[in-house]
Amino acid sequence: MFFFVLAQLLSLLIDLAATSWRSDREKDLEILLLQRQLAILQRAQLRPPHLTRWEKLGLTVLSAKLSRRSTEARARLRESLLLLQPETVLRWHRELIRRKWTFRHRRGPGRPRICDELERLILRLAGENPRWGYSRLRGELRKLGHRLARSTISAVLRRHRVPPAPTRGRGGSWRTVLRHYRQEVLACDFFSVETLFLHTVFVLFFIEVHTRKVFLAGCTQYPTAAWVTQRARHLSWAIQDGNLRVSVLLHDRDGKFPPSFDAVFRSEGLAVVQTAPRRPQENGIAERWVRSVRQECLDRLLILNERHLHRVLTEFVAYYNERRPHQGLDQHCPVPLPHDPSQGPIRCRDVLGGSVHDNHREAA
Repeated sequence: MFFFVLAQLLSLLIDLAATSWRSDREKDLEILLLQRQLAILQRAQLRPPHLTRWEKLGLTVLSAKLSRRSTEARARLRESLLLLQPETVLRWHRELIRRKWTFRHRRGPGRPRICDELERLILRLAGENPRWGYSRLRGELRKLGHRLARSTISAVLRRHRVPPAPTRGRGGSWRTVLRHYRQEVLACDFFSVETLFLHTVFVLFFIEVHTRKVFLAGCTQYPTAAWVTQRARHLSWAIQDGNLRVSVLLHDRDGKFPPSFDAVFRSEGLAVVQTAPRRPQENGIAERWVRSVRQECLDRLLILNERHLHRVLTEFVAYYNERRPHQGLDQHCPVPLPHDPSQGPIRCRDVLGGSVHDNHREAA
């Protein structure tokens, strides 16, 4: 321990003697260089110091000025310059060489970007036709009067993160599959109405899934098997005349549908399909019509008796089929509207005494 302390004292005396021989300018430069390094070390106490380019440049300038003063200064520079390593200077030099021989390529103007309307059309076609590739989309756009390169279509879809056709068109939804068969489906169901004197009346109706056209079969307080079967025969006459082209009858497992009811439709070549127990959503079109007729008609009236209910529903079904726009049909009616004049005064016709209003134009 004694010899270690003695060695430190001798080193300090030699440093003091060497400092007395150096000029004041060299001392000031070395002090400034050491102060900069000390400030950097104090700033990064918890992790290794990270020098910015400007800090490295300042240390390099100070060390360069100090190294030009004397041979002794160059010897002490290796000890004082702790943060700036030789590899750093070599890396700077390689960076300068790289920048000298690397030229920035300026891209030309290229093709003008397509308009937003055409870009939306490409996305629409790709979404509606998931199995179409770039070439098929290009052909469809050319048919519509737009001549585009295959690469342009590909760039638009990539920019909007739309996958290519094999991935975009993989599989399919049940909604898409079943939409093909909805023209063949006829749904039916019962719902009940309480009269003013608390008598329960049952209503049987049929609805075309494709057109949403409703057929009111009848109303009764006693839905016996004979009554229900007779209602089925009345509708089967429309099937025989070709006015109703369906091949599937859909209804739930209600006990009011007797086997003779299904037999009538099977004799006409229809396949009878029953929904699963406690699954009303499987007959959602019929259930939705029940909600509509309650909200727009029955909840606003007091039904006196069975005859009154039949008259009210007959008038509402006629309005529903012929004059009421349907959201599921893109705001069209189940029965296509006749051509209304675009000019003329707008009139309002009261349905069910004003419970429902029907607006139309009168010819001028």
